Amino acid sequence: MTSTDSTPSTGVAGAQPAGTSDRRRWFALAIVMTAAFMDLVDVTIVNIAIPSIQRDAGASFSQIQWITAGYALAFAAGLITGGRLGDIHGRKRLFLIGVGGFTLASALCGFAADPEMLVASRILQGAMAAMMVPQVLSIVHATFPAHERGKVFGLFGAVVGLGAVSGPLLGALLTEWNLFGLEWRPIFLINLPVGVGAYLLGRRFITESKAPRALRLDLVGVALVTLGLLMLLYPLTRGRELGWPLWGYASMAGALVVFGLLVAYERRKAARDGSPLVELSLFRVKSFAAGIAVQTVFGIGLGVFFLVWTLYMQVGLGWSALRAGLTGVPFSLAVSTAAGMSVQKLVPRFGRKVLQAGALVMAAGVLLYIAEAHRYGLSIASWQMALPLVVMGAGMGLIVAPLTDAVLSEVPREHSGSASGLINTVQQMGNALGLGLVSVVFFGEIDDRLAPAEVGPAFARAFQHALGWVVAVMVVIFLLMFALPKRPAQHVEGAQTEPEAVEERVFVS
Repeated sequence: MTSTDSTPSTGVAGAQPAGTSDRRRWFALAIVMTAAFMDLVDVTIVNIAIPSIQRDAGASFSQIQWITAGYALAFAAGLITGGRLGDIHGRKRLFLIGVGGFTLASALCGFAADPEMLVASRILQGAMAAMMVPQVLSIVHATFPAHERGKVFGLFGAVVGLGAVSGPLLGALLTEWNLFGLEWRPIFLINLPVGVGAYLLGRRFITESKAPRALRLDLVGVALVTLGLLMLLYPLTRGRELGWPLWGYASMAGALVVFGLLVAYERRKAARDGSPLVELSLFRVKSFAAGIAVQTVFGIGLGVFFLVWTLYMQVGLGWSALRAGLTGVPFSLAVSTAAGMSVQKLVPRFGRKVLQAGALVMAAGVLLYIAEAHRYGLSIASWQMALPLVVMGAGMGLIVAPLTDAVLSEVPREHSGSASGLINTVQQMGNALGLGLVSVVFFGEIDDRLAPAEVGPAFARAFQHALGWVVAVMVVIFLLMFALPKRPAQHVEGAQTEPEAVEERVFVS
């Protein structure tokens, strides 16, 4: 399977010698990173504006949950398909379709007339993000040789941190400013100039690439993946609101049957025509299989933390969106700094120990946050949260960039779209599971009828309880990381002889 990696064939349409296309590929990297940044900002910017949406649009708690979970559901359900479509029809083409659709959906969100239209527009936005986001890693994987990807994924980790800090701050500022009396709407409308710019520049600078052999879209696989994810995630998201009906448990159990059918069908499909939706052979790559498990569980922890953190600060403590956004700055700066250092400086020397240290450091930061929240109660100040947030952010930064690096390091380039789709899918599936679990680990600790004076203490207790679950998730991640390779493969490949390096660059330019 890996033989295609060193064959200077049709993996990239219109390939040029590395010297003439070097500047072009870095422009392409900046464009796809901008799109990834737009997606990251969109998630965090919505979290910080939730109370404003609830007040201005008259959204119920269920609708508020669907504004976040609906996006995550559509995103998770479409990522594998989006990644495979990029392999088949061209990653540049699918990237541009995704960017254009995401920008249109952002406009629909910004001009939504009621909560129902906002939820529907968010679902469309998630579906378009599923077309756009898998192409980011695929384009990186197809454009940069193995020994350069560490540097690129370090930049990607820094973008994650920048998105995490920019989203809450932008959301807070745009909500506080109430531009033109639009309340929360500018948090979506800000995507319009960014999306239009990314589309126009992407058409010019991104080089088309696709799988070196003809593939066809596996429609049965698409149907089974989408059905299984919806059967699993929908009951989790609405379970508490509906009183945990029996059909919800049946649906989640049925999802496991659907995934079993998917595996059996994909095996037959691969043997018959070599064009499955899910490339099951990837799971024989140890680094990929282990990394997928870590990504899933990590997504659960992040899904729980970020939503309950926002609700704790703005509803429980009664803080403004701006104060909540500024409180998160130390966390995001720590993520960005640690992510940049981890791939460049630490992983080449210490390997997977860096990721395991990140899990333990993040768990320590969460425990410190629980202690601070318990100690200071409702009188806690932003500066008293700074230390636990910096520790948490440093731990997260040591995980996010090296993990992507490790998962993709041994994946054959012909399957980079499928692999990228799977990576993003399991992360978003984990995120959606985390959002669904919020109704259990957070709202499950809060009475449905609270007097105004009881809201703050109830939210503070529920926050500490939810963070206990996040600590448990980080311990599980630490243990799962023992299955990762001690050293990501590209650090070994980076030591290859110069002729081999040149051959790889000719293929990916």
